[in-house]
Amino acid sequence: MEALLNFAGNFWWLIFPLGGVIGGAAKGVAAANERRAQRRLERYRIKQETKVALATAAAAAKQAEAKAAGQTNSEVNRREMTKVLARHDATDTRWLSYEIDVAKLLDFPLMTDVRDPLTLGFHKAKSRADLLRPAGVEDILSDRDAQLEYRDAVADYVGAFDVAEAEAVRRRRSDFSSEDQERLARASSLLRLASDDAATPQERRNAYGRARRELDGLIVLPAVTRAAIESKVIGEIEA
Repeated sequence: MEALLNFAGNFWWLIFPLGGVIGGAAKGVAAANERRAQRRLERYRIKQETKVALATAAAAAKQAEAKAAGQTNSEVNRREMTKVLARHDATDTRWLSYEIDVAKLLDFPLMTDVRDPLTLGFHKAKSRADLLRPAGVEDILSDRDAQLEYRDAVADYVGAFDVAEAEAVRRRRSDFSSEDQERLARASSLLRLASDDAATPQERRNAYGRARRELDGLIVLPAVTRAAIESKVIGEIEA
């Protein structure tokens, strides 16, 4: 300690230049610390901006994916409903052939006999499908529940028609007695005569009247079927 004091007493004049050196070194350390702090802040800022950019990009990608998925689902549903409507139309066409084709009607009378459970079930299924049918595909695309309900109704309609038709083909006129089958055959011939352009109006009118009497009590026809037959036969007579 005494030596240190002696040194300080003899070399006191070194305090001033050494003080400048020390002060400069301290300032250099402070500046270096400040630069390190700035670099840390800059790295933190870049890191946060990167996180925000990644989050924004991920959100945009997710939104785009959801939009694409929505468009894909909408297109899939549109194609499905288009097929369902076409299936509905095709079954209507099959049924219409029984309503307006007199020969076919009398060959397979079960198809228009609503007293039979299978025929009645088919008509009920048709009524439900018709009730749920949209005017067009676009009218049902916004409601998936309605799409599924209509799709199932058409499936029931087609299935019920297939079953009723298969049974009608199997049974044909077998449910009728020999006498009644003869009446059906005569009615079929008379209705063909009523539709024959080569016959006179009077012959056609008489044939239609006799055909109705032959069918009376044999087949209970739906109103739309009677209207279709009369429109075809009587309309041709009056024309």
